[in-house]
Amino acid sequence: LGFAVPFGFLLREVFARGLLVGFDPDLVRHAGTTVLLAGSATVLTLVLGFGVAFAARLVRRPGAGLLLGTAGLGYAVPGTVLALGLLGPLIAVDTALGEVMRAVTGHGVGLLLVGSGMGLIIAYAIRFLAIATGFAQAALARLPTDLDDAAFSLGARPGRVVAAVHLPLTRPALLGAALLVFVDSLKELPATLLLRPLNVETLSTYVYQFATRGSFEEGALAALLIVLVGLLPVIRMVRRIDDLDPAAPVA
Repeated sequence: LGFAVPFGFLLREVFARGLLVGFDPDLVRHAGTTVLLAGSATVLTLVLGFGVAFAARLVRRPGAGLLLGTAGLGYAVPGTVLALGLLGPLIAVDTALGEVMRAVTGHGVGLLLVGSGMGLIIAYAIRFLAIATGFAQAALARLPTDLDDAAFSLGARPGRVVAAVHLPLTRPALLGAALLVFVDSLKELPATLLLRPLNVETLSTYVYQFATRGSFEEGALAALLIVLVGLLPVIRMVRRIDDLDPAAPVA
């Protein structure tokens, strides 16, 4: 019911207002930008989250809890506060990179991180790192440490242990984390408004433009696309998780 009623309202507004007839061609580009940013952030967040959880597993000391707690701070901070806090450091890094490139090549590169969208991807990763870390840590906690000890005693390096042991066994959990991070990144608005590159729109900022003018019904098609773009990976990943047999690699 919580999904059907809003979805039905958006669908009704799309047809009642003829939004498909007067389709904005830029909407496809905005959808592609949204998927690209959210997908990139999902990959980065999963890599960082699994790395933090694996490092805490290797340390096996009380300080590991502090590492996991620090990784989860971004989720407790509002997106606006996070974006404002990141803006200064990102510009400082961009300025330093520009000075280096100017000294090496004689030409500046401008605001590389902020202007390319990488700053926004970093903000997404920090914002939702707690999700990936939590899923990875919970999945790794179910694996006996004897698996690690046996692999290390045979001379395997940590990277090999991760690829051959941990990733196959934690794949369903990581897919679930990827799903949540991707969907949350799709609809994140405050950080996107502050850190998006100039002349770049996502579906959430596109809908926000109509809401600020008091004509949010005109953004029904974009809102519907947010639902559909988020729904397709949900269906695919749920089927993928159901098809996976977590016990198979152990046999």
